[in-house]
Amino acid sequence: MFKKILIANRGEIAVRVVRACREMGIATVAVYSDVDRAALHVRMADEAYPIGAAAAAESYLNIGKILDVARRSGAQAIHPGYGFLSENARFARACAEAGAKFIGPTAEAMERMGSKTRARQAMEKAGVPFVPGTLRGLESVEQAEEVAARIGYPVMLKAAAGGGGKGMRLVGSAQDLRAALEAARSEAERAFGDGEVYVEKAIVNPRHIEVQVLADERGNTVHLGERECSLQRRHQKVLEESPSVLVDDAMRRKMGEVAVRVAKAAGYTNAGTVEFLADQERNFYFLEMNTRLQVEHPVTELVTGLDLVQLQIRIAAGEKLPFAQEDVQLRGHAIEVRIYAEDPDNQFFPSPGKIEKLATPSGPGIREDSGIYEGWTVPLDYDPMLSKLIVYGSDRAQAIARMECALGEYFIGGIKTNLGLFRRILESPEFRAGKLDTGLLERLLKRAQEVRVDANGARDAAIGAAIFAALEKTGKAGQSGASATSSSSGWADAGRKEALRS
Repeated sequence: MFKKILIANRGEIAVRVVRACREMGIATVAVYSDVDRAALHVRMADEAYPIGAAAAAESYLNIGKILDVARRSGAQAIHPGYGFLSENARFARACAEAGAKFIGPTAEAMERMGSKTRARQAMEKAGVPFVPGTLRGLESVEQAEEVAARIGYPVMLKAAAGGGGKGMRLVGSAQDLRAALEAARSEAERAFGDGEVYVEKAIVNPRHIEVQVLADERGNTVHLGERECSLQRRHQKVLEESPSVLVDDAMRRKMGEVAVRVAKAAGYTNAGTVEFLADQERNFYFLEMNTRLQVEHPVTELVTGLDLVQLQIRIAAGEKLPFAQEDVQLRGHAIEVRIYAEDPDNQFFPSPGKIEKLATPSGPGIREDSGIYEGWTVPLDYDPMLSKLIVYGSDRAQAIARMECALGEYFIGGIKTNLGLFRRILESPEFRAGKLDTGLLERLLKRAQEVRVDANGARDAAIGAAIFAALEKTGKAGQSGASATSSSSGWADAGRKEALRS
């Protein structure tokens, strides 16, 4: 077993890895940028080393600096967390060349599954069902038009590299295809340095369901059930749960078998996630494979009773998986929400700044994975995720009730957060009934915006009516010759301002 592990990440995932290592008796090494000098993961690790300026390219993405710290600290292995270099095959290869074990898949498996088009080619050979479309990047607009006409609109354009919704465009008709393809290619090139884009059939109101897999380096591969990830904003997950309301025992068995087949076809080792799109009739299609630990891994941990980070470390150290597929049992229900420093009522604008007050929830079945503390200043330089709130219950109803209680206890003062957004989601009839799809959150947000607009209009009308009634009593109504509802009326504007002040 390793004696010392370097964590090539920051925030809550770095803290999560520190805790797993501490429980295993493994020393930890943190790295930090200039703005993260006082970050929680730096305070918690046994050792910490500066690696450069705030810009990720000069710090958390700088392979040379991270490997230099590994050498100086004597770290035997490197855990990449998620994001940053976690799916960078060049980094995995550089770790191996430097004599540090990369806690994740091999560079070759990462390259095989890191490109969505190469992954689709491999899955076709393995007999895995995937969404109809091209297996390679589009070479021309004419090819895109031919394929789209054949599989039928709507279609989805997707970047072959990366994720997070970058380089994705939903196209509803042939006349929109050319502009959408140009935009998708341009965005993919900017985001990933690779403008390759492919096309696939867009499934109407799909559910996004993923299966966690684990594979040791001795040929053993298992799946740990599914996670429902359909609550998304702009293709970014915001709430996840396990198990999925849609998935019954038969579907879970089939999806699990396919996920294991995907991992074996890729020659995959360590923790990974196979993502699927599913329709409302329980048909499912391979989407992609994430070759790293997922943000939402805690919900799987709670329903299986397993520690995925510790299992990652044990697999990387050469140990055999300590259980077989038939030993995996799912119990209860878990829900996770991602807490961000952003303002949902202002176009989700980032809200960096100092955390003046912090009250965290506790109680039965409540877990918080966090990278923050009271008095810490949230930087603007990185992803705005602050923490993850995860709850566990004997069933979905209890999990929802516990999440409502936990959200009611959670307070982060000094900055804006999206805590209120989750209260709205939990209150929605669709979520309560488990009627989820990837467009649900956008519809809920649109509905909330319409309610606010209607409420503001009603408020303005009420203020205008009150002012008009007051003026009527004094005999001054209508003297300006303007309508009581006209925004150009001087008395209405003045009265509105006075009423708002009061």
